[in-house]
Order: sequence, then structure tokens, then C-alpha cells
Amino acid sequence: MYRHLFSPITINALEIKNRIAYPALGLLYSYDSKLNDRYTNFYEERAKGGAGIVTVGPVGIDDLGAGIIVLSIADDEAIPSFAKLTKQIKAQGARAWIQLFHAGAFAFPMIINNQTPIAPSAVYSSYSKTTPREMTLEDIERVKNDFAHCAVRAKEAGFDGVEIIASAGYLLTQFLSPLTNKREDQYGGSFENRLRFPTEVIQMTREKLGPDFPLTVRMAGNDFVPGSNTDAQTPRIAKAYETAGVDAINVTGGWHITKVPQLPMELPRAAYAFLALNIKNAVSVPVFASNRITDPDSAEKIIRDGCADLVSLGRTLIADPFWPKKAFEGRAEEIRPCVACSQGCTDQVFNGLPVFCAGNPRAGYEGERKIVKTKAPKRVMIAGAGLAGLEAAITAAKIGHKVELYDKDSDIGGQVWLAGAPPHKNELFEFIRFYRAMIRKLNISLFLNTSVDIELIREKNPDYMIIAEGAKPLLLKIDGIDDPSVTTSWHVLKDNPPLGRQVAIIGGGSVGLETALFVAAKGTISPEILHFLFEYDAETTDRLKELMFNGTSFVTVFEMLEKPGKDMGKSTRWVLMDKLDRYGVNIQTDAKVLSIKNGIVTYEQKDTIKKQKFDTVVMASGSQPVQDLSKKIESLNIPYATVGDCIAPGKINDAIHGGFLAAMEITNT
Repeated sequence: MYRHLFSPITINALEIKNRIAYPALGLLYSYDSKLNDRYTNFYEERAKGGAGIVTVGPVGIDDLGAGIIVLSIADDEAIPSFAKLTKQIKAQGARAWIQLFHAGAFAFPMIINNQTPIAPSAVYSSYSKTTPREMTLEDIERVKNDFAHCAVRAKEAGFDGVEIIASAGYLLTQFLSPLTNKREDQYGGSFENRLRFPTEVIQMTREKLGPDFPLTVRMAGNDFVPGSNTDAQTPRIAKAYETAGVDAINVTGGWHITKVPQLPMELPRAAYAFLALNIKNAVSVPVFASNRITDPDSAEKIIRDGCADLVSLGRTLIADPFWPKKAFEGRAEEIRPCVACSQGCTDQVFNGLPVFCAGNPRAGYEGERKIVKTKAPKRVMIAGAGLAGLEAAITAAKIGHKVELYDKDSDIGGQVWLAGAPPHKNELFEFIRFYRAMIRKLNISLFLNTSVDIELIREKNPDYMIIAEGAKPLLLKIDGIDDPSVTTSWHVLKDNPPLGRQVAIIGGGSVGLETALFVAAKGTISPEILHFLFEYDAETTDRLKELMFNGTSFVTVFEMLEKPGKDMGKSTRWVLMDKLDRYGVNIQTDAKVLSIKNGIVTYEQKDTIKKQKFDTVVMASGSQPVQDLSKKIESLNIPYATVGDCIAPGKINDAIHGGFLAAMEITNT
């Protein structure tokens, strides 16, 4: 079905079985820069899942450029552990790659023992919040040698290929950019001089590895930082890399400090394939495409249409390492989705914590969370088909239990239908696609439009009960709460009712802000209409932007804290705040709402009482657990567990991981 995606390809003289690569992503499974079982189990699973290339990394070449934040191959002592890992990867049929890493100015002083990071020039870094030391010529020679010698160690450890990172704003990219390279010697100034250090790193590494060993580079297709390199310059950079000796070029998006989203749901699927094509048109070596390539159809199209020769599936293969096998076998609907929520991956790394996956409870826990068929199957009844109940159901069925799943609504998904309603959050509906497919595959008995009560439980008399009742809106005791102009974020997101011209959102947490964006986007033009109008020059660019961001309602958010969205992750909050600003959403902070009677919001802000009239008032003040069933189940003497929001309202990972773990405990009762 995906014949282009699963055709072999050669890099240098090495044949890769398909066009799928797992790229280097920081995992933080150790804080001593050394491999451990958690790393090896993780990488082995991605190889077992069918990827053609599995890249280990990032792997530091010295302490100053990496510290304890990434793995290290800076000395010979690391070779045996990496050799063991490469054997495990290759035993599963994948090619083992390693990415060599130096952060430059992006190294955090606290991680490198409070040393000052080094960079081409002493230019303040907003990423590491420090000013690096300008590299001397001796520093430059040392770092070039470190890259080359670490590549040799990687070869000795059995890796099939070496990748040098020259993307994301790290050291090599810092030399390339006029923003961060202010040098006046042979390594700064002109484009050719700024290109000198990266190409010399490649040349020296190639010389040490020999002509027949695969050497690749990961580069930015566009820095997406004003004043830095764009896709007008990057083809020249790629040509220089090819001349210097690379055998393939892995093209990604921009720097970590860019204000153009690189990873979250806001980025359309495969949106940066055009960057790969831009490089492919300039070079003769194979090119990888990257960023938000989540489904086999998109991956196949990239290869088939000639945009790239391979695809990098990073978070996609964290979410489902068996994505390649499922796609190859025609089981794409069974692929566990990466919805680009960033909760378990990017947010974790930014907080210095180990990576997991919100949607895959085994990612990062491959060693301890193994599903083993039970020898004592039970009849399991599950009340609630939200994410927690769904994950509990499919996990219990995989273990071998006989599962019946109930929900009072007409479809599965629970709050996913609310969470996925805003225009940039539709990826969340992929969970529903996945669980529907797994319910069919595992022959789980599904009963919709069926409320579970004590009488039904008595009638069914299960061996085990999992209660996933979910949550309901939390309504504040506030004057005017019963007015007809007042509704809830749940009603707005689920039923999409008509709203007035002036809309107030009470609550500036994640739910309130997502609801505000949902409302503000009502009446704006769709991407298809924008494309049509732009294609035919039907409107000016300014008018098109106006039509994109001005809808049928003006939205004001009232948040009693000094900062909105405090319950959101670092990697996604800024994106949502930027979108709200573009849609003209007015956010009032330090605003304690006192009354919403007759559509008039009365609030206290900095010791001043203020009032504003609205056509619709939307309560987005959070949610509270539903515990109707869990409070009565004790009387039946049936072993049970409660999972998800009925314990306490949480995030996606709380629901999915909780459902998984509850199902794993069934056989222990």
C-alpha cells in the first residue's frame, strides 16, 4: 500500500530497508550522561517496531557543550555500553545511527557545572539566559577534533552511521547565523567565512571515518528567526555540506527560540516538507523530511511526490514504535496517535525531566510495563468510555480479560470531544479513531447510550469493575449564574451553540483560553478559502489577515490570577497566547468576578470595581469529579478501581496512564 515508503534506499554504500527514520530526541533517562536499561529498552522497541534507522542521541562530544543533559561519547569508556546498544538495535533489523551534539551558547550554565558556555561570539542567548564566551582558535580546533574523534568512537561501537547536528540553534548553526556570529577573523563576517567551521567539522569527521562510512547532517531548513538564515540561504549551506562529505541531509524546521511553532498541534501535518524539497533541489544526496509527519499517507506522499527521500518520525514513534509495522501490514487505523500535545515529551525536557508519552503509557517504561497474557481471565465491566475507560478496556482485553465497556453518551471519547473542538486541537480526535479501531480488533463489547447503575452491575455481576465516571463543569456560586445569558465552556465546545457579539469567558486557565480561541475563531475564513482568495489575488494581504482573525464575536477573558494559562506546559502556552493575541482576545488578569447578573460582568481589579456588558457569559471555572457510582460500589463486594477524572480532574496522561495501570492490576486482585 505504501510502496514508496517501504522501498529500500542506500546511504553511501549502506542499504536501509525502508524510508523511515527515528531521529535523535532528548530523553533524559539518566543524569550521568551514560546509557542505562531505560535507554536501551526504548531504542530497542523503536527498532523492533520496524523503523529503517534508529538514531541514538543527542550524544555530547564534550562536557562544555552538553553537560549532564544528554548522553556522552566523549571518552573511550563509553564505547562498550554503546556497542551493546547497537547490537540490540541491529538485531531487530534497523540501522543504528548516532547524533553528535554540541549546544554552544544554548548550554545551560547550571548543567555544565556553572561554567560559561562557548559560542562563536559573546552574544547573549535568550535560550540559556546567559552570555557565552567567544571561542578562541584553539577552542575551534579542539571542538572540530572532538566531533571527529567521537565519530570514530561511534564507529568502533558498531554504529552504522553518524549524524552531526547543525540545526535548532546549536553550535554549528550559531556559526552560520549573522545574529550570533560577530567574529572578524576567518570564521566570521562573510557567508563563506561563517560556513567555514561547520564544513571543517564535516571534513575532519569524514577524514577520520573514511570514505565508505555513512556521515549525515541535520540542518535547519529555515531558522525562522528574523535576521538569521532563511530558506533562501539554506540550499547554499546544504551544497557546502555535500561538498564537505556528507552522504545525506536531515532537514528540520527552525531554532528553539523561533516564534514559528515547530512541533505543537498548530503546525499542520508535514508542513515543513517544503523545506526538505528546497534542499533536495540543491543537492544530489538523499534528504530527510521532518516535523509533524504523523500518518502513513502523509509520509508516503512526501516520498512519492519527491519532496524527500526519507522521513524522520520522532514523537510519532514515541507514541507508537510499531507505526512502521502497522502501516506496512495495512493496519494504519491501529496506530496509536501522536497528537502533538507536548505534555510528555517537550514539556518534560524543558523541565529537566524524563520523557514519556501522554498517549502511550509504555513509552519510556518498556522494561517494566509489559503486557503479559493472563492465565486467569476475568469478566471486566468498565463504566465510562472517556480516555481512562478506553485505555483500561483495550489493555484489559490485550491481557486476555473479557471486557464490556459502557457509556451514557452516544459515542466514545468523553471530554475528547470538548478538548478537540478548538480549531488547532482537532488532532485530539485521533484518539477516538484509534480506540474505535482497537475496540473492533479486540472484540470488546461496547454499550452506548447506557448509564451504569448498581442494578445493572448486579445484573452483570462482573469479576472486576473499573469506574471511569469522568467529571462535570464546576459552577461558581456567583450572583447571576442562573441567567439565560450564562452557559458553560463544556456546552460551547461540545454543542457549538449560537453566541452573542460580545462574549465573556470567566476563567483564564487552559480550558478558558481554549474556549476563548474557539469562540474568537467562529466566522473567520477557513484555510481552503484563504488559499482560494490568495491564489486569485482576490483580496489584499492585509485584508486576508483581517478575515483570518476577525470573526463574529469579540471575546474577553477574566482571570483572577496575575497570569493566564498557568496550568499549561511551557512549550504550548506561548503558542496559544500568541494566537489569542492575533484573534484580538482581551485578557483581563487580577480580575475577580463578583457578579454576572443580566449579562453585566462586575469584577474587582486592583481595588477598583468595574462593570462590562456582554451578550453571552461563558463559565470556564474548571471541573469537578463525578463520583455517583464510585460512592455506591462498595456495597456490592466486587473488586474495583476508579480511574481518570472521577478521582480528580487531570490531563491526558493522567487518564490514559491511569486506565492502563488499573487494567494491569486486575490480575493481582
